[in-house]
Amino acid sequence: MEQLFERRPSACTSILVGRYATLDGSIMIGRNEDSKPSWPKHFVVHPHQVFDTPQPFQSNDNGFKATLPKIALRYTATPEWTPKFGLFEEDGINEANVAMSATESAYSNSTVLAADPFVTDGLNEEAMVTVVLPYITTARQGVSRLGSLIEAAGTAETNGILFADQQEAWYMETGAGHQWVAQRIPDDGYAVVANQLAIQEVDFDDPDNFMTASGLAEFVKTNRLNPDQDGFNWRRIFGTHTVADEHYNTPRVWAGQRLFNPSTVQDPMNQELPFIRYPEHKLSVHDVQGFLSNHYEGTPYDPVGQDEQHKHDFRPISLAKTQEAHVLQLRSQKDQPNLVGIHWLAMGVAAQSSFVPFYSAVNDTPAAYQQGQATYSPTSAYWTYKLAGILWDAHYQHFNTLYQRVQTDLAAQLAAQLRATDQIAIQQASTDQLVFLTKSNERMAKQALTAYQSLIGQLVTESTDFSPLNFKTDEKL
Repeated sequence: MEQLFERRPSACTSILVGRYATLDGSIMIGRNEDSKPSWPKHFVVHPHQVFDTPQPFQSNDNGFKATLPKIALRYTATPEWTPKFGLFEEDGINEANVAMSATESAYSNSTVLAADPFVTDGLNEEAMVTVVLPYITTARQGVSRLGSLIEAAGTAETNGILFADQQEAWYMETGAGHQWVAQRIPDDGYAVVANQLAIQEVDFDDPDNFMTASGLAEFVKTNRLNPDQDGFNWRRIFGTHTVADEHYNTPRVWAGQRLFNPSTVQDPMNQELPFIRYPEHKLSVHDVQGFLSNHYEGTPYDPVGQDEQHKHDFRPISLAKTQEAHVLQLRSQKDQPNLVGIHWLAMGVAAQSSFVPFYSAVNDTPAAYQQGQATYSPTSAYWTYKLAGILWDAHYQHFNTLYQRVQTDLAAQLAAQLRATDQIAIQQASTDQLVFLTKSNERMAKQALTAYQSLIGQLVTESTDFSPLNFKTDEKL
């Protein structure tokens, strides 16, 4: 089944950072999952499984079918609160310390879609993590597996997919029904992506840094799709270049590059911003989290700023429709594989939440992170962070200092707790570490939730005096 126009999946913002571009030698990939303002996510871990026969899979979203291998590795994930419309597991780290985040939604132009239309029941965002992450042991293998599935079954969407292991980070993009390309992020570089096809010049003679669908160059040549006389610019051939892109997409790329390359002056509406950049300073995990929490602070484009003329010119990175934000950090530990993967997770809006570090080598996730339905529940981690943000929204400027102080203090406390846990875990046998790290995750989750519950109490208490029914009364009466 083919379709010329794509369905519109969720809209996100992504970042990938090479190991020599970070303070501690980590490789990091991260993304805001943006879709709906109130649609809970859960955080789970799937156990290592071995089956007697290959397992059938069928998507609840569009009917995509696949046969999965008999061995599935343990992996973390953030599925929807209900599987009714599909799993949308979105992001995770498996037991081989391979991370995957899917997807960064984008658009393809009508010229390429006419030559290779979308496939209605092809492999889409909804199922990508589920049918790829448990079955790979390197980032490069992840690109290869996903690419093979798309070449065989097709896809109904244009997407960007992030992969990483301890050695490499890769960014992969689908551009039509069966066409895809992937580029390795340089060890000393980074990339930020915002709902546009981002990869630029493709070198078909450099397999160390580029992977593509079989026959991609011939497909473009045969169908006369390349607008340039020379070279193969994937973004120009497959992507879009609209006025909407200038307000919705490119400003977010500009914002990220402004953070990490502040001496480079660029136009936020420039559609030729480079895909790969090299930061002017080494990046910490908190720098990456700060990017995902950014809403143009310090510029006229901040939607909660004071510039009434420009505050709503551009779509911010962090916005109310974020379901969860994650940074998947693969640390450089050599002899401690259980301590490599940290799944940093901020439920709800990144700017109004906190990134909590979770070891990926665990047997279970905290109960509060497995709860949350369509309507508010005080026992759900997702709804706890959302409630705090909603209370802040009502009196944003008044509570700004209080809220940011809680976020800053909690970030330092969680980082210290992570360091302390590392030191204790190193002294344990690997067979005991999973139990210990599972309990450590529970402690850090409780610490963060307690801080936000206390914050909610302060917000509610102080908000009682802001009622429109208020009046300055005579205290003597």
